[in-house]
Amino acid sequence: MKKKLLFVITLFLSLVSFSGFAQNKTVTGTVNDEQAIPLPGVNVIVANTSRGTQTDFDGNYSIDVAEGEVLTFTYVGYTTETVTVGAEDVINITLQEDAAQLDEVVVVGYGTQSKRTLTDNVAKLTSEDIEEVPVPSIQSTIAGKAAGVQISPTNGKVEGGVNIRIRGIASIGAGSEPLYVLDGVPLINNNESNNGSPTNPLLTLSANEIASIDILKDASAAAVYGSRGANGVVIITTKSGANRPATFSLNYSYGVSEPTNLREWLNADEYIELFTEAAINTFGEEEGVPYIEGIFDFLSNDTDWRDREVDTDWQDLALGSGHVQDATLSMSGGNEKTTYFFSGAYNDTEGIVRGNELERINGRVNVTHNFNEKFRAGMNLSFSRTDIDRIANDNAFVTPLQAIAQPAISPAYLENGDPNPNTLYPNFLLQDKHAFYNTVIRRVLGRAFGEYQILDFLKFNSDFGYDLYYQNEDSYTGRLAPFQSTNGEAYASSVNTESYVTSNYFTFSKNFNEIHDLEMVAGMEYNEFNRRFQDVSGIQFPTDDFQTIDSAAEITGGSGSESANSFLSYFARVTYNLYDKYLFKASIRRDGSSRFGEDVRYGTFPAISAGWILSEEEFLSNSEVISFLKLRASYGEAGNANIGDFAALGLFGGISYNQRPGIAPIQAANPLLTWESVKQTDIGLEYGFLDNRISGEIDYYIKESDGLIFQQPLPGTSGQPSITRNIGVLENKGIEFVVNTKNIQTDHFTWNTNFNISKNDNEVKELPNGEDVINGQTILREGEPLSAFYLREYAGVDPENGDALYFVNAEDGDPNETTNDPNAANRVILGQPYAEWIAGLTNTVYYKGIDLGFTFVGEWGASIYNGGGIYQSANADFFDNQSADQLDRWQEPGDITNVPQARLFGGNGTATSSRYLQESDFIRLRNLTLGYTLPEDFTDQIGLEKFRVYFTGINLLTITDYDGYDPESTSDAGQGVGVTFYSAPAVRTMSLGFNINF
Repeated sequence: MKKKLLFVITLFLSLVSFSGFAQNKTVTGTVNDEQAIPLPGVNVIVANTSRGTQTDFDGNYSIDVAEGEVLTFTYVGYTTETVTVGAEDVINITLQEDAAQLDEVVVVGYGTQSKRTLTDNVAKLTSEDIEEVPVPSIQSTIAGKAAGVQISPTNGKVEGGVNIRIRGIASIGAGSEPLYVLDGVPLINNNESNNGSPTNPLLTLSANEIASIDILKDASAAAVYGSRGANGVVIITTKSGANRPATFSLNYSYGVSEPTNLREWLNADEYIELFTEAAINTFGEEEGVPYIEGIFDFLSNDTDWRDREVDTDWQDLALGSGHVQDATLSMSGGNEKTTYFFSGAYNDTEGIVRGNELERINGRVNVTHNFNEKFRAGMNLSFSRTDIDRIANDNAFVTPLQAIAQPAISPAYLENGDPNPNTLYPNFLLQDKHAFYNTVIRRVLGRAFGEYQILDFLKFNSDFGYDLYYQNEDSYTGRLAPFQSTNGEAYASSVNTESYVTSNYFTFSKNFNEIHDLEMVAGMEYNEFNRRFQDVSGIQFPTDDFQTIDSAAEITGGSGSESANSFLSYFARVTYNLYDKYLFKASIRRDGSSRFGEDVRYGTFPAISAGWILSEEEFLSNSEVISFLKLRASYGEAGNANIGDFAALGLFGGISYNQRPGIAPIQAANPLLTWESVKQTDIGLEYGFLDNRISGEIDYYIKESDGLIFQQPLPGTSGQPSITRNIGVLENKGIEFVVNTKNIQTDHFTWNTNFNISKNDNEVKELPNGEDVINGQTILREGEPLSAFYLREYAGVDPENGDALYFVNAEDGDPNETTNDPNAANRVILGQPYAEWIAGLTNTVYYKGIDLGFTFVGEWGASIYNGGGIYQSANADFFDNQSADQLDRWQEPGDITNVPQARLFGGNGTATSSRYLQESDFIRLRNLTLGYTLPEDFTDQIGLEKFRVYFTGINLLTITDYDGYDPESTSDAGQGVGVTFYSAPAVRTMSLGFNINF
């Protein structure tokens, strides 16, 4: 008995002693990849237990564990690492890439998720996709690299607007731009231009700051952003530091730019020939010749046009060469407690259009600090200043591109070197010399955040974001500028828009028995916008040396306004994975917005999705061909709140009546006005073959926009012209196909290819009272594409008399019947402004330090209407210079041509018709980069980590049958979608640069 008691006591003491040595302690560390980039969302599991955690956004983790236990680190796309815990309190891990797995991690709203288990459609771009592309706008760097995402620059101006369409156009009356979110902060993306042409608000961002861009394409992914996710969401994540010594990166490039295309116009000989003929055809030779020679005398401004003394190339004066200079310097690093990223950037761009320039500086500071194993906090802060010298919009006589209307016989300059003031239209060179329009944008973007790890599986995040967009515009038009008769005119405006957002949410993430993986996110968000605008104009300046408003003798106008809106939101998301192959996700967001009627101010936006990784099933798990196969489906609802701040309210404004103040109603109220609702269904298949050497995805979607916002006309007795209402339905449906190939993978040579192509069909399903809505050259009609072109159909030229012909297109009439009277021809639908097919092809090749990458983009199915065609290509109808193809005019019976007989003032073929409508299909080499990196054994000797030189080209090649300036350039003067009007072509740029890391 005593021996048994002694044994029990000894055993008890041994257990107590052992338990003392096995007490838990807190182990922290950072998980990086092979390039020392932190990895967020790495699973850190204590082997043979249910205890675990995940790394945060900076790759940091903290876990309670006992000595002798084994930690397992797993991450999609990387090999699994195991470490036995010893006496150390810090364990840093470097994970190696695993070529047998899909290796993407995407940023979704309020968290991250592995691409492998994602049940939504999200396209991801990394910094490698967007760096070293010498364009001012970050949107232009992603063209052709994401299926279903169309990037459309307005024209070739340096500040020109950029349209991003994700799976087509989801709205008619509200905005169609996606929501941009930078580091959790919704960005201000309003065009604040006051000269009639849009600017791109995202010009203020620099590509060197960006770590990744994630594009949420389907409603299941975007629904967590509720009333602002209908057009898709673009999540931009900036770079951060890592647990490593400080590293510096310097990049510099300089390039020259030129137009992608120039058109042929009549020279002096051709101009005189064509217009002499046109005058004779109209007035007869006896009257026509003296008349036109008198016109030539006037246009030539006392020069000898008979001897062709002057032959001005006005296009050459308007369009020329420019340059792009880009420099960036960044520093990143950190330790176990603090990580940091600092960067600065400078961009100097001289445009191809005379007088159009941009200069921008950027600075960024991103810092994160771990106060202890439970709490970390940080701050992201950036500042930018963008200075733009601008030119007039496309519809202004003084814009440089309208100089192509000037006859070649008109001198551009006088003998003394001053611009010629006696031209057919105002000489833009006078505007260039005696006037200016300058825009300066200052932007501050900031985010402060804190994260508290309550338990290993539960954390709380609190973020505060701020976006300040401050813009000043100043212009001065001197007394010698065109249209100036007031001894100078000045204009000044300022707009101050600020947004702040606060987000608070909990994240529960736990793995149960390595079978059930559950993550739940729940929280709230408040976002408020405030905008203040004011402007003033004045005339009568003592001299042109005084160019600010305070020198004006007379103030001729001024205005000011203030507006605000706010959003209050509650959101939740649940993600559940069973056996790492059965995937489920559901989310919901409840949004309230001050923009909408008091009776419908709140909306609910749910989403649900599921996936099945078939390649994990026994019948495929041992396949030597299929390495990954996932089927997924989703449904979600999102909203569009891109309307005016007070669209639902009845508004009154101040007026002046006989110099007495008063108020008057200016807007009808609609308390039932609410957001447009977009419901989207998506079915997708993701695949990988041959150890994922071939991978990609196929998607089919249907997206229906309901409750479209329209301005509905009201009876005149109401006192208001219209009221804003939710009426109308629009549908987009399409397919997307993506294939990625690892063509060659050896120690010294790699070749990867990405190809994507998508087709989108849109259709107007319902309109107010089913009635057509005609807007210039386009129409909204039920059953037809959005903004379809609605024109007379041009039928060519009558070979007997040179008359322009049009198809009558009468209902139940002969389809081949033609008329020379445009008023007798009915308008019909003849195309659409939006491409049906878009595609991108990217190749990257590496060989012993040499790297080559290029991207082709293509669009098919869209058309462009040349609004200036009735002046530019009018067979000498007026005195504007003509495109060279007008020399192919009809001259005698039997001539077969599409150019009618030249008739001065005859209006022969100049009616609005499909004569000026053309398909704009194209394939374009969007960018090409060729670089060489010096060997490491050499750079090590000179104390550098990396030294690389490179050449980059933008828009080097365009394949198209479109004979206008550019198949992507359209008017920036609000003349309708798909319309070009003296619009600048895209820019071709060739740059040389270098990268240095040390």
